[in-house]
Amino acid sequence: MLRETFDEVPELYDRARPSYPDRLVSELARATGLGPDSRVLEIGPGTGQLTLSIAQFGCRITAVELGPALAAMARRKLAAFPLVDVEVADFERWQPPHEPFDLVVCATAFHWIDPALGVRKAADLLRPGGRFALITTEHVAGGTIDFFARAQRCYERWDPATPPGVRLRDASQITTDIGELQRSARFETVEETRHLRDITYSADQYIDVLLTYSGHRALHDTARQGLLTCIRELIESQYGGSVTKSYLHELFIAARR
Repeated sequence: MLRETFDEVPELYDRARPSYPDRLVSELARATGLGPDSRVLEIGPGTGQLTLSIAQFGCRITAVELGPALAAMARRKLAAFPLVDVEVADFERWQPPHEPFDLVVCATAFHWIDPALGVRKAADLLRPGGRFALITTEHVAGGTIDFFARAQRCYERWDPATPPGVRLRDASQITTDIGELQRSARFETVEETRHLRDITYSADQYIDVLLTYSGHRALHDTARQGLLTCIRELIESQYGGSVTKSYLHELFIAARR
């Protein structure tokens, strides 16, 4: 399964994937009342990028991660926080404790879960008035814009599944599908905040990021190597060895009725 490819490279994933912006974490904490008395469930923590930020608030965290190698790295990163417990399980089949949570949060992982089941289970796990928070991440138009248009030729050459002429969309054009959460009678109105930022990568760093994406990892070795070589040569020959990528992080929060 594609979602299991992340567990193949936990060190690379932890090094290459960006953490979440401080202002997003601050908004999450403010809107959900995070503090020492909070009981938090995190779905799909990966290597603990968001978990580490939440743990700073002194709350008790249960993090449910599918990949044992990712979970092991998260435990190492969070060793200084005894109130954090990282469990290896498939969230859809995970058997939760009886005591409800104050916050259920999932960062850039909820698309791997059946949305109807995920929303229903989150509601079951929350106390009345508890919050369900979703964070999504999109690559949007910005940064070194023409590089991403030219890099598309590399994808069209080496990945036959690439649709022709794909271009990045402006953040204003992004509409994230959270329909199951919006339609659920068990949650109040969903509140949304958006957080844009740019990150500049060297050629090596950008290749590392690409190697953490499931679609790239699923390519045949020859095609993947050809694609990455094509992109590296473009960065080094035409862009002075570095490119800037624009990210949109969206934070959705809903209170359980």
